Amino acid sequence: MSSSRSGGRVLPARPGDPKRVGPYRIIGRLGSGGMGTVHAGLDAVGLRVAVKVVHSAQAEDPEFRARFRREVQLSARVQGPFLIPLLAADPDADSPWLATAYAPGPTLDRHLASYGPLAESTLYAFATGTAQALAAIHAAGVVHRDVKPQNVILTPAGPRVLDFGIAHADDGTSVTRTGIMTGTPGWISPEYYRAGSAGPEGDVFAWGALVAYAATGRLPFGTGALDVVAYRVMSEEPDLHGLPDELRTIAESALAKEPGSRTTASEAAEECAVLLAAQATQVIPAGGEPTLVGDLVAAEWDVPAVDDPAWHSPARSSRRMVGIAVAAGVVIGGLTGGALALQPGGTETLPSSSRRDVSASSTTITDIPSPASPTASHQTPGTSPPVNAGEATTSTWRAARRAKGEAEIETEAALGHDVGLGVGEEYNYSGRYDVSYAQPRKEIYIAISGPTIESRVIQGAAKDTCLTLRMMADIYKDLPYDEYVLVDNTTPTAPAIVWEDDFRTNTGCVTQTIERTTTDQGQDPNWNPSEAGLKAARIPSADKDEIRVATEAVHQLFVEWNGNSRLFHDPRYISDENTSIGFAPQEGVMYVWATKPEWDQSTREDWGNIAAGVACQSILTESRARPAWRYAQYAVAVLDGTGGTDFLRWGSVGSCAS
Repeated sequence: MSSSRSGGRVLPARPGDPKRVGPYRIIGRLGSGGMGTVHAGLDAVGLRVAVKVVHSAQAEDPEFRARFRREVQLSARVQGPFLIPLLAADPDADSPWLATAYAPGPTLDRHLASYGPLAESTLYAFATGTAQALAAIHAAGVVHRDVKPQNVILTPAGPRVLDFGIAHADDGTSVTRTGIMTGTPGWISPEYYRAGSAGPEGDVFAWGALVAYAATGRLPFGTGALDVVAYRVMSEEPDLHGLPDELRTIAESALAKEPGSRTTASEAAEECAVLLAAQATQVIPAGGEPTLVGDLVAAEWDVPAVDDPAWHSPARSSRRMVGIAVAAGVVIGGLTGGALALQPGGTETLPSSSRRDVSASSTTITDIPSPASPTASHQTPGTSPPVNAGEATTSTWRAARRAKGEAEIETEAALGHDVGLGVGEEYNYSGRYDVSYAQPRKEIYIAISGPTIESRVIQGAAKDTCLTLRMMADIYKDLPYDEYVLVDNTTPTAPAIVWEDDFRTNTGCVTQTIERTTTDQGQDPNWNPSEAGLKAARIPSADKDEIRVATEAVHQLFVEWNGNSRLFHDPRYISDENTSIGFAPQEGVMYVWATKPEWDQSTREDWGNIAAGVACQSILTESRARPAWRYAQYAVAVLDGTGGTDFLRWGSVGSCAS
């Protein structure tokens, strides 16, 4: 479902179309497909949005709905230039929907049909922008898997890639499901034809074909029967005649038959940006700052604007910000109807009756499960585990069966994507992950085959597996499994159990033996917060529990730090304009930060103590209330507004359990 099926024009609404979807007033249609309809909508202040509503037939399919929910969660993680941001969604509505920013303009194929191939600076701007978009998608741990001309819109400001992360929800397929192919012939990589493998390298292959198509109007592997096109993709060289030489070199690398021989999206974006800068007429002064890539693309872009009076949209205030604008600055609360509210909007103060006094919780250390299961088996590959009645063995692994039913099939798909992508990117490990189930034992087995496994690869796979299973258990409430077991099958004659843990009790998905004790300063000596974690926490959340916890925590923080004062001129005063709370799922950390460069060190220390207490109590309370809660650690920081970060306090829930 694309917001541009009608070429960016608003078509009249049809009988039966909704008048409103969530907070949006529907004014017409942008298009329709087999999975749903894309409506043109306006928010309360006239922001133009594309609202995609799933057809009732798909909405009644629980398998489709579960995939849609998961893909909405993935899409919310993706932020970056030349993408169309997800603003809001409600996958639990009678008719599931999601809303994205409206991108005016035709898709690439429509533009080429009307005006012919892109040329000169516009072509280089197209290549740069689309590569930047894919780099942002991959950086968020998402694979697009359906890069094609119909999923690129040529807006007046530059190209925009859409349908990232929701392509599978739209076509109703799963990449790991045997016998079903996801993607469009002509834009599918050789490795996917051969083995069904669809990673970031497959997106880059499709990008190379996309650039060739934009420059020539021809598909680089031609047209014809599906098997003929597939043979050319796997065995023949692409037709790149007509591409400028320098751009052709980058496209050839992207279209390499072997995934490992291809450039990455970020490398392609950098190389194309250099070529684009060479095309630009402006000259950067000696010693001056280079022009931002986004500015350069916009400056060299030459695609006519689309003027559609059907929108009748009032001008937006330049002070409104796209993103989550709430008490926490990053995470929004007060949702109605279970919608994931990511759209722009004003702040909202919750009534006092809805605020939870997290400081009033009375808990003990025994109430909190250990971050690493005491029965976890952390062994050296090739050694035999102790055989106890409750522990997994290679015999119980061999007796496990393949996935059956929606929940198990989708869990296998999620593990194949998240674990394979995360471990592959971080550790450059090219193994295969086979999933099986032992329901009577409540165990899920992940057997790793391929090159010899290093201990750090095992640890990375364990963490990614835990995070993924916690997410899937939240989607499928009746998933009857607690334990996950990693099997080293790199030597088939001597497989070994190398990791066993309970993903439900390991709320932080901790993969080290971290005691929930702290130093005299309350700091956990075994880990440190990171800039990468803070960056992840600044990505808007789509998880309703995270939204709720952050909203309650930030209000409690306002009460404890500001007291009854409303002296906005007081340099100590904090508000939703300078205070934020967010979550880093991969670390299992809740981050709290204030942008207050004027604070002296004494004020910062006071703030650190108050904020740490609120943060720790918040995640502790949630951990006790919800076994599926994944966060067991917190970090508090002050930002100076220019990129500097002063981490003040951090720890795990054990530091506040007493």
